[in-house]
Order: sequence, then structure tokens, then C-alpha cells
Amino acid sequence: MRKTLTLVTAMFALALGLVAPAAATSSTKVIVLPGAVSAEALTAGEGSTFYAGDLFRGTIFKGDIRQGAAEPFIHVPDGVTTVGLGLDERHDLLFAAGGPGKVYVYSTRTRALVARYDVGDATNSFVNGVTVTPYGAWFSDSLQPKLYFVPDAFGIPGPVRTVNLSGPAAGSPGTFFLNDLASTPSGSTLFAAPEGTASLVTINPFNGTSSVVANVDIPDTNGVLFSQGQLWATQRFTNHISRFRLTEDLRAGTLEKVITDPLFRVPMTSVKFGDRLAVVNSHLDTGYPPTNPTYEVLVVHA
Repeated sequence: MRKTLTLVTAMFALALGLVAPAAATSSTKVIVLPGAVSAEALTAGEGSTFYAGDLFRGTIFKGDIRQGAAEPFIHVPDGVTTVGLGLDERHDLLFAAGGPGKVYVYSTRTRALVARYDVGDATNSFVNGVTVTPYGAWFSDSLQPKLYFVPDAFGIPGPVRTVNLSGPAAGSPGTFFLNDLASTPSGSTLFAAPEGTASLVTINPFNGTSSVVANVDIPDTNGVLFSQGQLWATQRFTNHISRFRLTEDLRAGTLEKVITDPLFRVPMTSVKFGDRLAVVNSHLDTGYPPTNPTYEVLVVHA
């Protein structure tokens, strides 16, 4: 979910194809993350709640799309970053991708840190995306062709397991490659959009093999979201979200809709609430770290 800016100019020049963008409406809701100095991570909670992460300060916010408000929920020590978030609602566990070689697990009941994992060296590992499955949470490493799995089938985080990637999801060690992750409800297939490829890939988490999904062209994608056969790709510097219908075997896709909004400012991640998406604005167009005075979650039509 941390992204480089090297392709910004090219990304703005990309055409959106034959599907007309869906224009923003007055129904777009803006939920400010009070006190945030950056924003990237986002995950859905129970009902209409969500959790969002301050990338550089690490603070985790809890908000509600119906109430239209958010507040700091978990404060973290100095030096902790929050790059990705995933919630196991059954066991009230919030999994956080912590950037340089770190994974954190928090309790949403007590707000306490319940587990911490050192999965790589801070100089050559960047833990980025996270997706929660019925058996635990999977994490991507942007600098290594690996996934990390933290089991929690019984509500207690277990020992971390590493799976080596092969195929189109496997980048060269030391090269920034994988960002966000999504998964099917069973957890048997994961999704990612490797940096610089404009492709969507599926990953077999049991053996690390991967394949490209045909007819899905998604340059500059950070966030991926899968729900009921549809996939949403949040495309950063082009400031839109593309929605695809995937075939039942997940081997190909058809573009259904392009979601735009004049309030999008380098959106990074989205989560679904019925017919709405909550989308986090990173404001990375202002620099890295960003310098915008406020950071927010937008609620738009899915």
C-alpha cells in the first residue's frame, strides 16, 4: 500500500476504455480522520463501522459511515506504521501490516496489542497488504516474493508461516511489487495487483503459485476488493475505481463500471457496505510524506 510516484505522469494519461465514468453525486459523504497526518489502511467492521490507519503516525481510527464521523481508537508507540488493516470480526482481532518487517494484532475489545511478529529485516522487507480469511490473516511483502500467514482459527494468533511466491505475483527481491491483498470468502484464492504490471493476479495461498486474470487492465492499482464475484480496483493517481465482474473460475473479468469523484485525492483502499464503498484518501499528490492538512474517508456509490 505504500506506493512510488514514478509512474504518476503516465497514469494520468491513460484512457479509461469504452466504459463511461460514473460521475460523483451530492450523496458523497466525507468523514474526516481527526488529527491524522496521513492515511492508507482501511477495513470494514461490524455493521456500518470501519477502521482506518494513519500510515506514518500509526494511529488506528474507528468510524461509522452512517453517523459520518470517526475518532482515534488505538494509539501506537512512536515509530509504528500502519500500512494495511484486516478485521476478524468473529474474534475481535484487528490485523495490521506494519511496514518494515512487522505485523501487529490488536484486540478491538480492549484496544490492546495482543501479538507482534518480526517477519523480515526492516531494510529489505515491507509488510503491506492484509486480508482476513476464516482461518487467519495473509500479509503481502512488497520487497520480497513472499506471503505471511498468521492463523487465528480459535481467536488466538498462532505462529507465523511463510509461503514463497512463484509466477506473475513473484517480484524480484528488493523491488517494490505487491501491494494490497483480497481473498475469496473461503480463503482458497487471494488477489493482488502487482506494481507496474496493470494486471490482476490470483494466488494459491497453499503453494504460492499465481496466474494473471485475463481482460482485467488496472494500471496504478493499490487496493483490491472482492465481493460476490465482483472486484474493485482502487487506482491511485488516476483517481478512480474500476469494477469488474469475474468469471466463476476467476480466470477472466469484464469491466462493468468506472467510479470517479471530484473529491478523490489519490485513493488507496476501499471497502464495501451494501451498495456503497468507503474509500480512503491518501493525498499523496502533495508529497511523500503527504502534507495535506486533513485526511478522510469518502462514502460513494459502489
